[in-house]
Amino acid sequence: MFDAATSTCGRIDGIVCNHALSGSDGPLGELTAAMLDSHYAINTRATLLLAQAYANQHQATSPGRIIFMTSGQGLGPMSGEVAYAAAKGALQQITHTIADQLADHNITVNTVNPGPVDTGYMTEQLWQDVHARFPFGRMGENKDPARLIAWLLTEEASWITGQVIHSEGGFRR
Repeated sequence: MFDAATSTCGRIDGIVCNHALSGSDGPLGELTAAMLDSHYAINTRATLLLAQAYANQHQATSPGRIIFMTSGQGLGPMSGEVAYAAAKGALQQITHTIADQLADHNITVNTVNPGPVDTGYMTEQLWQDVHARFPFGRMGENKDPARLIAWLLTEEASWITGQVIHSEGGFRR
């Protein structure tokens, strides 16, 4: 993948690992090995292998950026999403280790929790059920975490590494 990307675009300055599998999950007692394996394969393994591929092609003479995406599993329960929370939680926990390893290669590594963002799943009934948890009177919009992610890719953020940053707009659990 990186060979194709660099032959088409040239040097890759940074990556944002924004892929995820959510849903097809359940609470403890209803999990299957297949549920756990699919969440791990997409949410954890694919992210780590993508970061590895990026790091292997990166030239330390230029700054590099890796951004993982996680969820609020470290801030409160995610009822009925044990496989998802475990797989995304692994990224949050490995951020410090990978950031330390790649710092000598001039690569920063950070993880962003975008918080609850309305990506089209919000129904009127669901909004009525949860609106009191949003102190600004709205859910997150795509542009909210996107601004943070865009900044983390810049030279201005070159001193920020090994951090898990929550962009939740004060979401109340």
